Formats: sequence, C-alpha cells, structure tokens
Amino acid sequence: MAKAASIFVWQGKDRAGNNRKGEISATSIMEAKNLLRRQGISTTKVKKYAKPLFGGGGKKIEPADISVMSRQIATMLGAGVTLIQSLEMIAQGHAKPSMRKMLVEITEEVKAGTPLSSALRKHPQHFDDLYCDLVATGEQSGALETIYDRIAVYKEKAEALKSKIKKALFYPIAVLVVAFIVTTILLIFVVPQFEEIFSSFGAELPAFTQMVLGLSAFVQTYGLFIAMGMGICGYLFMKQYKKSLKLRDSVDKKMLKIPVIGEILKKASIARFTRTLSTTFAAGVPLIGALDSAAGASGNAVYRDAILFIKKEVAGGMQMNTAMRATAVFPDMVTQMIAIGEESGAVDEMLSKIATIYEAEVDDMVDGLTSLLEPLIMAVLGVVIGGLIIAMYLPIFQMGNVV
Repeated sequence: MAKAASIFVWQGKDRAGNNRKGEISATSIMEAKNLLRRQGISTTKVKKYAKPLFGGGGKKIEPADISVMSRQIATMLGAGVTLIQSLEMIAQGHAKPSMRKMLVEITEEVKAGTPLSSALRKHPQHFDDLYCDLVATGEQSGALETIYDRIAVYKEKAEALKSKIKKALFYPIAVLVVAFIVTTILLIFVVPQFEEIFSSFGAELPAFTQMVLGLSAFVQTYGLFIAMGMGICGYLFMKQYKKSLKLRDSVDKKMLKIPVIGEILKKASIARFTRTLSTTFAAGVPLIGALDSAAGASGNAVYRDAILFIKKEVAGGMQMNTAMRATAVFPDMVTQMIAIGEESGAVDEMLSKIATIYEAEVDDMVDGLTSLLEPLIMAVLGVVIGGLIIAMYLPIFQMGNVV
C-alpha cells in the first residue's frame, strides 16, 4: 500500500540565487527534497508541517472554501496568470492545512500533465460531477477562464442561497429551543423552591399553581428518561434519514407545506434549478445533460422529480416550457420567461434572470421572517416565563385570604 502524502514546509534558493519558501506534498522528507531539486530549488530547510495547537487551521474543507478558491482561480486566470501558478499561489496563501494539502496534490497532478478536471475528480467529496464537467468543458473549448468565472458566480450564488435557507430555518428552531431550555430550568430548579414555601400555607393552592407544580414534579421524575428517549429517537431518525431516500423525499414534501418556510424553500429550489441550468447551458453542456445536473442541484425531491420529468419530455421532443407547465410546480412567470427565451434563442440569459429574481425574493422573505420572529421570540419567552412567575406568585397574592 502506498504511503500517504504529507505537507512539508521548505526554504531554499532557486537557480537565480533568490530566497524561496513554500510547501510541497510528499511521502517523506527525502522525496520532498528530490521533487524540489527537479524544480531547481536548492533546499536549506525541509520539515513536516505541524498543525497548530490553537485556531482553526485544522478544520475540514467547507463548500465556502471551494467557492472562494473558484473565484481566486477565475480572477488569476483573467489577470493572465497560468493555471499552475494560480494553484500554487492559492495553496501557499491558504489558512487551512487540509485545503493546502488538497491544492498541492492537484497542482502536482496538473504539473504531471493530468487535465485539471481529472485531478479534481480525485476529490469527489469537494468537487461534484457538475463542477468537474464544467471544468472539462472549459478545457476542451479553450475557454477555462470564462468557464471558471461562471463556476465562481454559480458557487457564490449557491453558498449565499444556502446561507439564507439556514438562516430561515434557524430562527423558528431557536425560538422553540430557547423556550424549552428556559422552561425546563425554571421547572427543575425554581419551582421546587416555591413548592417548599407553599407547603406551609395549609390551604388549597390555585388550580394554575397546582398545574405548574404537577408539571415540575413530572419533569423532575421523568425528565431524564424523556430526554434520553428524544435523543435516541432523534439519532435513529437521522440514521434512517441518511439511509432512506423514501424518508428524505417524504420530509422534503412536508417541508414545502410549512407556512412561510415552505414558500422560501420553493423559491430557493427554483433559484437553484435556473442558476444551475443557466451555468451549464451557457458553458456548452447539452440541454439534457444540463437538466440532469439541475435536478441534482435543486435541493428538494419534489423539484428533482419535476426536473427529471422535464428532461424525459424534452428528450422526446417537447419544448421545455411546455414540459414545465405539465409538472404544475413552476409558477406561470417562470414558464412564460422560459418560453420567451426559447423563442428568442436566449434561454441561458433568461434562466439567469429568473435565478436573480428568485434569489432576491428568497433574500427578502428571509429578512422579513427574521424581522417577524425577533419580536416573536421575546413574546414567547415573555409568555412562558411570565406564566410560570404568575403561577408561583398567585398563592402569595392570595395569602390574605389563606390566613
């Protein structure tokens, strides 16, 4: 079995006698020195890269890192920098060792004569088929600079949209979680203190107070078992969710029915579909292949199935706008704009405009949801905490009658 490559930090001089330093991927210090010697570098110091004890240097590669890298390559290629130089500069300047290691490996592959698209395919967890196919198209057409600019725009828009969706889903969950935690703390630690005081009153407590005391006793007795049960159920659900396509599809369909959130997800899926189709179609990918990529990128089972239906109908000779109407999941505005694009021969431009419109709508809806939920969080917490406080102080307010 081949030994795994590591990152080595080096210092030395080039053929002109200039001081140089950088990083290289190799299986040993000796191999690193040999590789550098072939590049005309006389090394004075080579050592294995040591991960920092503190800071985020060792974090895994995120989709946002790939998005930034794509923009950097597009910018450098546009400035006339060669592909190999671009990859080397990005690798040397990156903060994450994992990202540097991957870029060094890709650079070494490209230097050895491997096409960039083939080198990227060796890292499928970070570069999907769509990304690699677009790069391959750019290499074949000799327009890698233009293609990478489109890839960069696509990745940036995709990451921005993903961030907005996460934000939209985070706030409702945050309301429930905060309310649950505060209520649990009050029931377990605060309410029992009042219960000791009430025990000396010698009179019947108000019904609301009795209900809260009963709830507190229930949580103290069974709370741990309930928490364990919820944890186990959550774990089993997530495990099954990852395994079962049927379950994921079912969740996707139900998510679209949630008020406000469902509308955001629908618009986000349309934005993903049109943005992906626009990028691939403009890059010269045949429509059938572009629809395949768009189906996978839509992010929702309902729209994935609808796009696959469109692909099947288009392959049979039907116009795309007609097939889209038949799915009944795309708004009339979208199908009409696609029809105009097909008639004018500018489908990719029309798709890009649709994507921009729906990305803006998602942006506005998420901002509106955030503005709505911020006071709602305060209201929910106020009702929960205020209700518990009132329940605890009711007997004290009625103390005169008790005495």
